[in-house]
Amino acid sequence: MAQSSTETPAVCSYEGSGYRTDFWEGRGRDYEDRVERIALRRLLPSTGKRLLEIGAGFGRLTDEFSGYEQVILLDYSRSLLAEAQAHLGTNERFIYVAANIYESPIADGVCDAATMIRVIHHMEDAPAALTQIRMALAPQATFVLEFANKRNLKAMVRHLLRRQDWSPYSEAPVEFVKLNFDFHPRYIRKALEAADFKTNRQLTVSYLRMGFLKRLIPTGLLVKMDSLLQWTGAVATFSPSVFTRNITVGSTPSARLDGSLFKCPSCKNAKLIEQTDYLDCGSCGARWSKEGGIYNFKEPLNT
Repeated sequence: MAQSSTETPAVCSYEGSGYRTDFWEGRGRDYEDRVERIALRRLLPSTGKRLLEIGAGFGRLTDEFSGYEQVILLDYSRSLLAEAQAHLGTNERFIYVAANIYESPIADGVCDAATMIRVIHHMEDAPAALTQIRMALAPQATFVLEFANKRNLKAMVRHLLRRQDWSPYSEAPVEFVKLNFDFHPRYIRKALEAADFKTNRQLTVSYLRMGFLKRLIPTGLLVKMDSLLQWTGAVATFSPSVFTRNITVGSTPSARLDGSLFKCPSCKNAKLIEQTDYLDCGSCGARWSKEGGIYNFKEPLNT
């Protein structure tokens, strides 16, 4: 498994993009949305105190977390978070955080659940990202991870016919487009274990993600078929998308006694003092803006 670099890895930014309207809404992806929701419901506890949604984007899946007292929506794109906020509203139940997951501002051990769906395939250093997520989670917390599977049926057929150069059987990630990676299930499992997660269930999702099938078969029937196929993940993973349920193991730093949700990305362990429109780090002096109800930890105000 590749070792994490000491430098912050590159980030795939959706800032200012039309991801919601250009990719999801009205784009023939009802099948994908519905089967991903089924997998999420099967793996994630229905209730909890605080959930961290990594790569929340415009909040496509956030309504699935209605049983949680608080949801932290974390994304690198502030513009997508603004879309989520416009849909979900501004109240204490939803915390909107623009941040780089490699430099996570979430305080240690403050969340009892987390999800990362359609995100890790953009991670240049997946092990580093998983380590940051683990730090935010309490003992026995649940983490639902979805990853793009390089060992899928289509890739295996293309490899057999010599229509692709890379092997779906090699463990190393493949970057098929800049900052777009497919992962071997064995690589992901090792990375999760190294970050102190134990995988206890996996589901195979989107086997039927093919244009001609979506044109020929009603969406509802496709979803029912996929729902049955998901259970095959217990014995084999050849689908383009794999969902895993992972439980934190090992020691976990104690949550802050003052109830703070955040730590300073610059110095890691400082208490952040909330002012009207920014957070002030009492240790290194960095200031992190809060504008329109969205915390911005991408870069400090006083750089």
